[in-house]
Amino acid sequence: MLSSPPASSTTLPRICAPALAAFDFDGTLTWKDSFTAFLMFLRGPVGLSRIILAKPGPFVSYIGTRDRGALKSKLLYNVLGDIHQTELEILIQAFVSVTGRSLFRPDAVSKWDSLAETKLKRVIVTASPELLVGPFGAMIGADRVIGTKLGFTADGRLKPELDGINCRGGEKMCRLRAVFGDDVDLDQAYGDTAGDHAMIAAARHGHYRVFKQKP
Repeated sequence: MLSSPPASSTTLPRICAPALAAFDFDGTLTWKDSFTAFLMFLRGPVGLSRIILAKPGPFVSYIGTRDRGALKSKLLYNVLGDIHQTELEILIQAFVSVTGRSLFRPDAVSKWDSLAETKLKRVIVTASPELLVGPFGAMIGADRVIGTKLGFTADGRLKPELDGINCRGGEKMCRLRAVFGDDVDLDQAYGDTAGDHAMIAAARHGHYRVFKQKP
């Protein structure tokens, strides 16, 4: 009878997921909403108000459904129409260039920067469009930006629907697990609304509304 080979020769070493520090974006790393600021950048307060008054459908629907994702996608579509993704990315880069770090809370950035000296991967997990927040994440050295996916047609034009679910509430943990595995190692989490509660509760060290400063 053949004996079994030693366990060490048949068992592959387990690859551990990196430990993470996850930050919400709007209201946590920033002092105001980046999506609203982007719409204001595109049309200004008067132009944006005119669009909302002319096409109030997204807000009327939101009153009944409380679907923030649908509100977000339809409002952006009403502002820009079926713009091509490439053109949208150019507008986003212009917004990021003009805005710079003015959206960020100094105390939040200080904490974020201090974590660069640790082994933690710094991740932004946001309900705002990933396409919009991505360049801000690159600006401050994020290892990953996870956000709401905008919907685009097969030929790359914006749709009035999202690609998937709004990245808020429990969906934040679902997205973290999709990227880093079911055994995602969430060491720290920072947030400021009910939409961050699940992520904060899942972390070894959860922090709620700890950043207060404005530029």
